[in-house]
Amino acid sequence: MNADPTANAAAAKGADLSGQYLTFVLGGETYAVDSSAVREIIQYSSMTAVPLMPDFVRGVINLRGSVVPVIDLQARLGGSITEFGKKTCIVIFDVPRDGERVELGLMVDAVSEVIAVPGSHIEPPPQFGGGLRREFIRGMAKVGGRFVILLETDKALDIEEMAALVAQAQTDV
Repeated sequence: MNADPTANAAAAKGADLSGQYLTFVLGGETYAVDSSAVREIIQYSSMTAVPLMPDFVRGVINLRGSVVPVIDLQARLGGSITEFGKKTCIVIFDVPRDGERVELGLMVDAVSEVIAVPGSHIEPPPQFGGGLRREFIRGMAKVGGRFVILLETDKALDIEEMAALVAQAQTDV
């Protein structure tokens, strides 16, 4: 039997991506992140704005004595600024930086649920289309007859890239 090596590679990659994902809504689309990096979910409350920041940096919050930057994930992914609603949440998330984990708050429209996604239900990112940078997409999970966008958080929440964008915003003033 001759197996398609491309199909085998895609299946192996999908198996590597299986796991528990936290799903949430941004601008009407369902996204998911690996739940192992999620520390907690808090209801949106007021935050302190930081001057001279790009639109995706909404401000900072005090989380049990720690200053945590809050990223408007929809704006970070190239969409419009999130409008606050009754279900707006901040997902406290760990991101890697210089071998350490840094806390970031991710503002989302609403948190849905934690789902188990088997690797066999994960497709590679589309080759074209959509308003999202391809490297930000880990895969497309088929869940309940619809697709959920699995975010590649190491890329989408790359601290170094976001810091460069902040520096650029400050020099543009």
